[in-house]
Amino acid sequence: MKTVLIIIYYCIKFCAATHQARNVSGNLKNFTEITESYGLKTESYEVVTEDAYILKLFHIPGSVGPPILLVHGYVDSSDTWVIRGEDSLGITLARKGHDLWFANCRGNHYSRNHLRLDPDRDVSFWDFSFHEVGFYDMPALIDAVLNRTQRQKLNLIGHSQGNTVFYILGSTKPEYNDKINLAVALSPVCFFHKSSSPMSIFLKNYPLTQTLLKSLNIHEFFGYNSKAVRILRKVCSMPDIGYKLCIVLGIFFISGEDNDELEEDFEKTMFYHYPAGASSKSFVHYEQVGTSRRFARFDYGRIENLATYESPEPPLYDLSKVKMPIVLLAGKNDNLSSLDDVEVLRSKLTNVVEFVVVPHQKMNHVDFIWGRNARKYLFPYIFKALHRYRMKDNKF
Repeated sequence: MKTVLIIIYYCIKFCAATHQARNVSGNLKNFTEITESYGLKTESYEVVTEDAYILKLFHIPGSVGPPILLVHGYVDSSDTWVIRGEDSLGITLARKGHDLWFANCRGNHYSRNHLRLDPDRDVSFWDFSFHEVGFYDMPALIDAVLNRTQRQKLNLIGHSQGNTVFYILGSTKPEYNDKINLAVALSPVCFFHKSSSPMSIFLKNYPLTQTLLKSLNIHEFFGYNSKAVRILRKVCSMPDIGYKLCIVLGIFFISGEDNDELEEDFEKTMFYHYPAGASSKSFVHYEQVGTSRRFARFDYGRIENLATYESPEPPLYDLSKVKMPIVLLAGKNDNLSSLDDVEVLRSKLTNVVEFVVVPHQKMNHVDFIWGRNARKYLFPYIFKALHRYRMKDNKF
């Protein structure tokens, strides 16, 4: 137990971030530099949420089907959809002519802005979890896309936390269900009833994590330009040892092992773009969900819950209100989204139109976004779903 506590302590301490994000440069590129290097016209917009966060939204224009909003996972960014180049989902969809919009949720290096708060000085900037992403960011991004395209509905594609927020949106703002033609959930994250190591380690030691985060004054997790992440990039770029430390003992330990799909040559590119920063409160919120076995709002403790929710326990998200059509795509080797947990989610949602267990035997959590052969074993299911659920009256 002592060893586990020490590991958790240093993991959390390492995640601390205090430096402001910088512009990317050199031979490794940002989102627009990547997409334009592939000949894709790319537009950039700023979207202001109801609670004054400023989000970066990228657009690759197209004419096929409803617009598609792609939503990244925890401590990730829009870059995740394009860094595999021609083998990435974003660029592949663009080649097929889809109208693509790429979200950047609050707290990553593209969306580290606010109308009033300074993320480097105001702790309150980081007082959000994935609840606020679903409750504030998603409506703002969806409305921005629909207003600019003059469409009535759009498609969603999300990875990991990027589909947790679909369920929050649909349950807390049910009017948005009618704005979604189809939601494609890659590696659906909602429950941790059957979670395996390492998530189970953190769950068993909650609320230690929350206590350490508070005592160390850590609010930003894996800040893109933090000293810790800069060191991480250097270590992970080292030949051979970097792969063993960062991929084998890091990424694979967390997500599930699949050496063939996350090769050493891709490592430098991946760690240049990831991690991209997020709030530590989201991590704590996920721990609460796993520990309590309740998909509920953030637990502040009995007294503050009474003041916030008028209840000693945080209210559950009512998944029966999530009416948007959803396609669930799950992996057999996903440590963060086990098939058993996806089955729990499936049983509680009311409009799952397809549930696919991707046949790739080692399909782990990150193969959904970075697998070098995902074009063969994953993309066909996404294309099939988008084609099958195109709106028949073409009134997008």
